[in-house]
Amino acid sequence: MKKIFSFLLALTLFQGAFAQETEKKPKNPIGGRPNIPSDLKFEFGFSQLNNRPAEMGVNFFASRTFNVYYSYPIEILGKGSGMTMDIGVGVGTDKYAFNDDQNLFMNEDLGPESSELLLITDVFGDNIRINKNVVAANYFDLPIDFTYHLNKPNYSQGFRFSVGAKIGYLYNSHTKIRYEDSTGLKRQVKDSQNYGFEKFRYGISVKAGSPGFYAWSYFGLNDLFQSGKGPFANQASQINFGIAINVF
Repeated sequence: MKKIFSFLLALTLFQGAFAQETEKKPKNPIGGRPNIPSDLKFEFGFSQLNNRPAEMGVNFFASRTFNVYYSYPIEILGKGSGMTMDIGVGVGTDKYAFNDDQNLFMNEDLGPESSELLLITDVFGDNIRINKNVVAANYFDLPIDFTYHLNKPNYSQGFRFSVGAKIGYLYNSHTKIRYEDSTGLKRQVKDSQNYGFEKFRYGISVKAGSPGFYAWSYFGLNDLFQSGKGPFANQASQINFGIAINVF
């Protein structure tokens, strides 16, 4: 989270400096957004696995995603065409909560950068009460969207939709397990390692909504885990979806 807050602060300072050199335009009189040619987006949603084995079921509501992206629109196909190419940069966090109190642990037979799915009680003992159980994958992302604006005279208003792509680099992955033992002692274990995740991800994205609020989805085109390195030698890929807001 500290990295995300630092990233947001840097973007805010950059945007402030940029805005001082940009001609000021009036806001939409009815609760509109500032007419600044850029977007700071916060995407909230859920993380799911496509083409996964039955043994890798995930809890829907506990498996969440959170993305923060800064994008800059470039008008294409001529002025008033309604088309922009939105080039962005940001960070994405995907969390998975596996069913039946299971989580990822290094596969001793395969060594580092591998994982197997084990019951937490098999690792930390039977007489415990599990309060939190997730695995997180954090990425630096480069999204690009081709957006069509229905309000061609004013892109800051009206409905719009986009189709695009995203590539990302995994900079951190970890598990977090919080439990209480039989004596009432509360413990939290955070273990940072690769777990066999692919270093890069890429996929397509679809978005639709207003300039300030939209629905989004992402479909991963490559496997989440390196070949033969994840649980059950799976070939699962990512599906993420949710809602988002544009700060400006």
